[in-house]
Amino acid sequence: MAIELEQQTHENLQSDIYQTGRLRRSTLVSLRWMAIAGQIFACIVVYFGLRIDIPLPQIAFVIGLSIIFNTSIRLYSPLDRRISNLECGVQLFFDVLQVSALLYLTGGLENPFSLLLLAPVVVAAKTLSKPVFGLIAVTVMGASLLLLERHLPLPWSDDQSIAFPKLYLIGQWVALQVGMLFTAAYTWHATRQTRRMTTALATTDAILAHEQKLTALGHMAAASAHALGTPLATILVTANEIARNAEEGSELIEDAELLKSQALRCRDILSELSTNTGQKDEFYDVLSLKEFLQEMVHPFQSLGKKINIDLVSSATNDVGPDIHRQPELQYGLTNLIENALDFATSEVSILASWNERRICIDIIDDGPGFDPAVLSKLGEPYVSKRSKEHKQAGGMGLGLFISKTLVERRGGSVEFRNRKDTSGAWVSIGWPYSR
Repeated sequence: MAIELEQQTHENLQSDIYQTGRLRRSTLVSLRWMAIAGQIFACIVVYFGLRIDIPLPQIAFVIGLSIIFNTSIRLYSPLDRRISNLECGVQLFFDVLQVSALLYLTGGLENPFSLLLLAPVVVAAKTLSKPVFGLIAVTVMGASLLLLERHLPLPWSDDQSIAFPKLYLIGQWVALQVGMLFTAAYTWHATRQTRRMTTALATTDAILAHEQKLTALGHMAAASAHALGTPLATILVTANEIARNAEEGSELIEDAELLKSQALRCRDILSELSTNTGQKDEFYDVLSLKEFLQEMVHPFQSLGKKINIDLVSSATNDVGPDIHRQPELQYGLTNLIENALDFATSEVSILASWNERRICIDIIDDGPGFDPAVLSKLGEPYVSKRSKEHKQAGGMGLGLFISKTLVERRGGSVEFRNRKDTSGAWVSIGWPYSR
C-alpha cells in the first residue's frame, strides 16, 4: 500500500512538472529584456552619473550572459507557444542566478536592489505548479543566505564609506524571506480564486447554452412535426386507394393496412410532440407566477418530501402576476429548490410575493441549515453548502454559485441565511418585474 502511494505521488509530481503551463514563452522573454534594459540603465547611472566605482567588466559579463540566453530562446524556440512548468522553472532559475550574481558583485543584501530577488518568486507563484514554485522559492532563499555572508563590498563614493551592522543585515535577510513568503502566498491565493471563478463562469455559460440549445431543438421538432403532416396525409390517402382498388384476398390489402397503421402512428407521435413543445418560443411564453413555480417543483414531486407553494400578496389575484419563461431563472430556481430538497428533513416551503416592481421567492427547508462558518461566503465557487455532518450530501458550492450568477444576469439577487426560530435554511430570490 505504501509503495503504491509513493508511486502515485511520484507520478503526480512528474505530471505537474511536465504539464503545459499558463505562460507563453514570449512573456518571459519580454520580461527578461525589460530586466536587462533596467540593469544596463542602472549601471550607466551609477558609473557615469554618480561616479561610483563598480566592477563594470564583471557586471557586463553577467548581463551579457542574460542577453545571450534570451537571444538563444528567441532564435531557436517559437515564442507564441505556452511552455511547460519545467521550462518555465529553468528560465526563472537562470534569472535568480543572474540577479544573485549581480548582487554578489555589488554588495549582496546591502544593495537595495536585492528586493528584485522577489520577482521570479512572484511569477512562479502565479503561473507554475507547486513543486516548481517550491524549487524557485528554495533557490531564492539559499541564494540570499549566501549573499548575506559572501559578496563584494557595496560600491560607494571614494570620499565616503558605509558599514552595516551584522544584526541589520540579518534583519534584512529575514525581511526578504517574510516578504517572499507573504507575496507568494497572496499571489497564489488570488490566482487560485481567479481560476476558480473563471472555471465556474465557464460552467455557467455552458449550462445556459445547453438549456438554450434544448429549447431550440424543441422548436425545431415542432416545426418538423408540422412540416411532416402533409406527407403523412398523402401516404394515408394513397394507402386507402391501394386497399380499395386491390382484389379481395390480395397481399396488397395487408400491405396497405400496415402502411396506414404505421402512418397513423407517426401522425400521433408528431401530434404529441407538437403539443408538448408548443408553437411559441419558450423564452417568451407567458404564464402565471403560480404556474411557473409549479413547473419548477414538478420534477421533484416524487421524492417523498412535502413541497408547499404559497403566494403572499394583498392583491385579489391568487395565481400571481404573469411572467415570461427565462432559462436563467428557470435553471437557477430549479437548482435552489433541488438543493433545499436534498437537505430537507420532510418539508420545503416556497413563499412568493410581489409588487409593481419586483418578485420575491423564499425557499425554506427544515434541514440542518447552512454552516455559519461559510454562510457569508455562499454563492462563491467551491464553498461547502451545509454543515459538516451533512457534507456528504452537499459537496462543494459550485451549484449555488451557478444559480446565483444566472439570477443576477436577469438583474436579480440571491440571499442565503438560516432560519431564526428553528433549524433550516432560508434562501431569498428576487428579480425585477414590470407589467
